[in-house]
Amino acid sequence: MAIVVESLNMGGSGPSVMVKDTIDIAGLPTRASSRALEQAAPAKQHAEVVRRVLEAGCRITGKTSLHELAFGTTGINHYTGTAVNPRFPALIPGGSSSGSAAAVAAGLADFSLGTDTGGSVRVPACCCGVFGFKPTFGRVSREGVMPAATTLDCVGPFAASLPMLIQAMAIIDPSFHPTSPPAEVRVGVLKVPASAAVNDVVQAALSASGQALETMECDAFEAAYSAGMVIINRETYAACGHLLATGLVGADIAGRLQAAGTMTDAAVAEAERIREQFSAQVDAALQRCDVLALPTMPDFPLPVAEAADTRAVLGMTALVRPFNLSGHPALSIPLASRQGLPVGLQLVAAKGADEALLAAATLLLQRIHEQASSPASGVQV
Repeated sequence: MAIVVESLNMGGSGPSVMVKDTIDIAGLPTRASSRALEQAAPAKQHAEVVRRVLEAGCRITGKTSLHELAFGTTGINHYTGTAVNPRFPALIPGGSSSGSAAAVAAGLADFSLGTDTGGSVRVPACCCGVFGFKPTFGRVSREGVMPAATTLDCVGPFAASLPMLIQAMAIIDPSFHPTSPPAEVRVGVLKVPASAAVNDVVQAALSASGQALETMECDAFEAAYSAGMVIINRETYAACGHLLATGLVGADIAGRLQAAGTMTDAAVAEAERIREQFSAQVDAALQRCDVLALPTMPDFPLPVAEAADTRAVLGMTALVRPFNLSGHPALSIPLASRQGLPVGLQLVAAKGADEALLAAATLLLQRIHEQASSPASGVQV
């Protein structure tokens, strides 16, 4: 299945956990599913999130595969093999944290850890039909996580249920203290480009929640998506560009890395200007509502056979990458469609309001499930 690249059995008797192979586990090499790192030296110590997982009594059962060097959105990997999407086998598992999402979807772990630089937790969560959370930038330690230097990347959990996801956050973030669901949630429905089929599923779920909905727009959204790619390119090349000299980086990733190395200082400076502008717009929107809501992906996940060109499918991250640029916490909730294909409902909250976001999501899900239990509702979860 190419989900697990290293089987383990360490820790206590608590929840079982799998860890993306960009996160250090002492005694094991961190290879990021790349032949260029096949001879990497074993990590000398656990990443801080791994240490917290073990201290909480969890049992780590494996390291998971990913899109090579965490630099892609499909999860297709010709070196380790592509993780099979357990619930939707014909579809891509999503990237870059493909193995971590697939492990949870397959029931191989109670929760798993991935990383999200431009949607790399939320996209595979959507593709595999599980929950995936990108915390506020900086809340979860990245000590011992590849790349060492970043302004976008976050460690985040996957789980098959929201309560388990909340439990995982309490384990990996010592400042995280779960809160009870509120009595009501003000939802700002962000107007973004997505297919009619996806929009219908998301709108039906939001309407079923019975909460106050207000349509909102963000005129810097598209610019933030492009600016996020500029920053990703600059920071990924700084971290991994030297691996091109090995000649062992996969052809698709090598091409992207070479292009990333051409990013100019002027482009980065403009991206930083857009980061400030977009962040302020999101902050302002969240003064008017408790959460922003939008699809996780603009369309259904692609079949594996149609997703070979990494650069051609980057649009999959159109609705997630902007919130890496701004640093706001974002959750992907799995929804079903009449077509039998996965859809994600993405919720975004104010920076630092991770607990409030997950509490709001708990209320919304309770209301949606209540409505879905009615045969006439048309809502699928």
